[in-house]
Amino acid sequence: MNFISLCSILPSLLAFVSGGKLPEPEVKVEVIDKPLMCYRKSKYGDMLLVHHEGFLESNGTMFYSSRIHGDKNPVWFTLGIREVLKGWDKGLQNMCTGERRKLTIPSSLAYGKEGKGKIPPGSTLIFDIELLEIRNGPRSHDSFREMDLNDDWKLSKQEVKEYLKKEFEKHGYSPNDTHHEVMVEDIFKNEDEDEDGFISAREFTYQHDEL
Repeated sequence: MNFISLCSILPSLLAFVSGGKLPEPEVKVEVIDKPLMCYRKSKYGDMLLVHHEGFLESNGTMFYSSRIHGDKNPVWFTLGIREVLKGWDKGLQNMCTGERRKLTIPSSLAYGKEGKGKIPPGSTLIFDIELLEIRNGPRSHDSFREMDLNDDWKLSKQEVKEYLKKEFEKHGYSPNDTHHEVMVEDIFKNEDEDEDGFISAREFTYQHDEL
């Protein structure tokens, strides 16, 4: 085993020896402004419309602002399906419409050791995010997680088949493996957009409702 390989598995070995799991870095959340009345809070599976500004913690340099760059419009994304930075998925839960938050996101929950564009490798990032609107996502995050039996953020044909069998039984139909096989093949034909043999969280969220 070479040095690089040893270094790559060392954290896992240390966790195993210590008998525990290494703690995941946390996102620091500061509420800048919050409306007096909060009728709905964001949750996984919701579509959020936000304006945001991003800064390097190291020197305060702004690397992006949705109000200044691009088309200057706020952006939509679905919370909790890794469509955005993992730090956003963690830091924008239970947020009210009209609320502003400051997120301080460690490198491992942002762009990591590689960096991206104006963001150097290993950078801690600060985001000022204003939530303008919350809408129901086309599909429920909870449904996806229920189907994702091995928690790998993608659905295999076997996982979809198991889900269909449970749904058939729940509604009083006898399980029919042949029928399920045909349904699974049809679902993957329509929904496995990149044809990698799995339905990703993003494909599940944005495709239609066969499942």
